[in-house]
Amino acid sequence: MYTFPKEMREALESCKASFVYYQNIDGKAVPVLASDGFCQNTGMPREHVLEWLQRGMFERMHPDDVGLVSRVSDEMLRQEGSYDVIFRCRLSAIEPGKYALIHGIGSWQTMPDGTELIVIAYANLSGTIRTIREKTEIYGLFQKDRFYTDLLTELPNTNYMHEFGDEKAAQIRSAGRTPMVIYSDVESMQSYNNQYGVNEGDELLRLIAASLKEFFPTSLVTRGADDHFVILADAEGEEELSRQLEQVNNQVRQLAKGNTGGIRSGVCPLGADGTGDIVGRAIDHARHALKRIDTNLNQKVRFFSNQLDEEYWRSRYIVENIDRAIAGGWIKVYYHALYRVENQKIAAFEALARWVDPVRGIISPGEFIPTLQKYHLLYKLDLCMFEQVCRDVQIRKENGLPLMPVSVNFSRQDFDHTDVVNRMNAIYEKSGAAQYVDKSYFIVEVTEQEVAADPEGCQLQIRSLRENGYRIWLDDFGSGYSSFNMFSKFRFELVKFDMEMIRHLDDNDGANRLILRDLVHLCKAMKLHTLIEGVETKEQLDFVKEIGCEFVQGFYYHKPEPLDEVLFRLRNKGTFRPCETPEEREEMDRKAFETR
Repeated sequence: MYTFPKEMREALESCKASFVYYQNIDGKAVPVLASDGFCQNTGMPREHVLEWLQRGMFERMHPDDVGLVSRVSDEMLRQEGSYDVIFRCRLSAIEPGKYALIHGIGSWQTMPDGTELIVIAYANLSGTIRTIREKTEIYGLFQKDRFYTDLLTELPNTNYMHEFGDEKAAQIRSAGRTPMVIYSDVESMQSYNNQYGVNEGDELLRLIAASLKEFFPTSLVTRGADDHFVILADAEGEEELSRQLEQVNNQVRQLAKGNTGGIRSGVCPLGADGTGDIVGRAIDHARHALKRIDTNLNQKVRFFSNQLDEEYWRSRYIVENIDRAIAGGWIKVYYHALYRVENQKIAAFEALARWVDPVRGIISPGEFIPTLQKYHLLYKLDLCMFEQVCRDVQIRKENGLPLMPVSVNFSRQDFDHTDVVNRMNAIYEKSGAAQYVDKSYFIVEVTEQEVAADPEGCQLQIRSLRENGYRIWLDDFGSGYSSFNMFSKFRFELVKFDMEMIRHLDDNDGANRLILRDLVHLCKAMKLHTLIEGVETKEQLDFVKEIGCEFVQGFYYHKPEPLDEVLFRLRNKGTFRPCETPEEREEMDRKAFETR
């Protein structure tokens, strides 16, 4: 890099005129000297000015002018054109967010040792800005740069963010603050367009853009695709940033012509989890944080964390590998016994899914089931479980195990993605299960919450399952806003009460004792069999007997186990829990509703 002679440097730096010397190093204009006049115009000390110029001036430049100045600069460096350009730039001497008109004129200058430098003189034309604005409007001097500007909101676009975001981040850091990337989307934008029209939707986007610029005046606010906004925020911390976003939403809700919830945002501090100065990676993290808000309408902001990142990648692994897991046999069926309280014998089994991954080990059902449900892939798991249960029928028969009824969990959304009943019938026939048991051997469990969410759709599916010979149980009753109205619309054979009710029997002065007692009696009057999940102690079992509940499920009797483990115990003369015979089952079911 060129070094000025001492006296020459002191003379040039002390000059009140505004200019900068640049050297062409590997095709890039590197600043080597800035005058006092230039430093005064920018409002920065010389060392900060040179650092800022090293990153480029574009982060303060109007996005419509960046393309023009960039082209003129490149032509000057290649000595293919002159540097004579007017552009808009924010200066600290004027109000933040306002642009001054700057006229830059450059020329090549040969230094005493023969080094070629570029000197560019910058004139601040703010004093005559009104006259110049009038002339530019008349003659169309400035044209919108479509590559860097979103024409609807007049914000910079994502091209601008990716090109100059790192420079803006460095500027924020130089002020001693941490840059934060915000990735926002408009809540229910499609519904807004449907209700108020596309034109009003565009007005909403303009309003949000103006509000973001107002409450984030020193930040880089850009518009992404569709209804997304990406902000490189200059904020003092998470609390301050959350307050600014709340102000944006309050203003948008107040000024919008239609009802809107405003924006929801994911936030990632630049540098979190090794992102360093890479804005693009931080945008991805902020987008992931936004997605994790899901359907929580009360949450407007979520911040990225290492834990959140780990959750994302684990979810992604599940989604990307569910087909491999099914084909490779990583999905295992564990059987959980259901006992009849009166005779203490196994009355049925529930098939539970376990993911035994060759790379990641055991993946919890509490992790892979919600993930598959979120991405509407749960039908693959549920049909896989049903197919394994059907295949196990022949294995049970050949090894002398009792052929006990088995329940399989199905989700309401399964029926939205495939013809579940026809798929089940085809699996039932192909697996060979039809040689040993009829379809009533298989029980479909559906949760109360899902039935309540779509009663009409579930009614059709449940009717179809029953008509095809399968039995239907209602699972997790009592875990949500329970209502007996559904029993007037649906025909269930058995109701399973959520395990949280038995686990908290004595909370709130024993409220659950009273509730479970009344629910069991009411189900019996409606000729519905009852089962309480989660029984783990003798005290809980005694209560179940006391209130007359027919079936129980829980670790007090049995923990879920794979069929292989059952067969291993049998072959080694291990014990096997007593099971009801079909005759006992029929007699006990009949007696359950007899009045005494």
